This record gives sequence, structure tokens and C-alpha cells, in this order.
Amino acid sequence: MNESDKRAAALAAIEEVRAGMIVGLGTGSTAAFAITALGERRLDIRAVPTSLASAAAARAAGIALIDLPARIDLTIDGADEIDSRLRAIKGAGGAMLREKVVAAASARMIVIADASKRVAAIGAAPIPIEVLPFATAFVADRLAAVGAVVTQRAGFATDQGNVVLDCAFPPDADHARLAAEISTIPGALGHGLFLTEVSATYIADHGVVTRLERDATAD
Repeated sequence: MNESDKRAAALAAIEEVRAGMIVGLGTGSTAAFAITALGERRLDIRAVPTSLASAAAARAAGIALIDLPARIDLTIDGADEIDSRLRAIKGAGGAMLREKVVAAASARMIVIADASKRVAAIGAAPIPIEVLPFATAFVADRLAAVGAVVTQRAGFATDQGNVVLDCAFPPDADHARLAAEISTIPGALGHGLFLTEVSATYIADHGVVTRLERDATAD
């Protein structure tokens, strides 16, 4: 992982932020660069954090925070993997449930990353699933039934107090089908497949930032 590339991607992406916007703040090391940079710009914005850690970073940067509104103008977040179709896997930091809600409320979602996160096709990274603790064994069994190798994230609880199951699927898995199947399991509260939410990505590779828009990736 290249810290300078993470920062370069973040700096490029925040150029889309304008005064008066409501901005979703992602979670993770790359999103943290964006939060710091937004604070340095001193724009008159309000922000919705996707985790307690991002909320603390935003407060430290002097960014005004609000509760989730009906609509967010722009969200900036990282990813564990993202492909050329702007399909992403997120959730290594365990914030994918809040990230999914914020993404759904956003008119535009940007993923920022260094080149190590760009893949030909998503699926090498495990798909994290936030699960109600009461339902852990039940959900794990249902996930195994649809082809997952399930590992409970040890010693970890989300900001909501839930557990995370990291699920490895075969490389040829149909991710749209998986997303639909996971969503039907009672007790599975949210998953890390972001198949349609991402509007654009800024990826930095040795200091060179490339932007890819969803309109240019239509099948």
C-alpha cells in the first residue's frame, strides 16, 4: 500500500466538493486522507460520517457533522477492491453497513484508492457481512449453503455492536446473485458488495491519478 498514492487520490477527489454540500465521509486509511484534506480547505460543508472513527477525525479536522439526511450530495470512500466496471468490495474496516446506507442516500459516490485496490474482477477479497449476534450461527450456515467459506472476525464488533463474518466465495461467483441472496437472510444486516453504488473512482499509481466514471463503463 502506498500512502502517498492514497493521499494523491484523496486530494484529487475532494476537488469535487463545493461549499454548501452535504458530504458523506467514508471509513479507512484512504478516506482519512480525504477527511484531513477537507478540513484543511475550510469549506462551508456539513458531513455524515460512516463510523465513529471517521466522526472523530472529522471533528478533529473542524468539519461540522450532522445526522443522516434524506439526501447527501457526495460521498467519498475507499474500497478493498474495485474493478473497471466500478463494482467494489468494501468492509475491511467493518463499516460497510453504515457505508451502504450513506451510499444509498448519495447523489454521487466516489471511491478513492491506490493502485493495489484496482483489480480485473472483484472476488479475491472476502466479502464482509454484518450480522446480528443472536443470529450468527444461523446466518453462517445459510452463507455456507450458498458457497461461502465463512470466518467470524475474531475480537471485533462493529460500531453497532454486531459481528462480522468474512466470506470467501469461488472466483467465478455471480456477485449480483450473491448480493440478492445475502439480502434475504434474516439477521444479515449488511454486506460489502457495492455493485451499483459507485459513480466514479480516483485511483493513484506512482503519483498519477486516473478518474473513471460509471457512464464510461456501461455494458
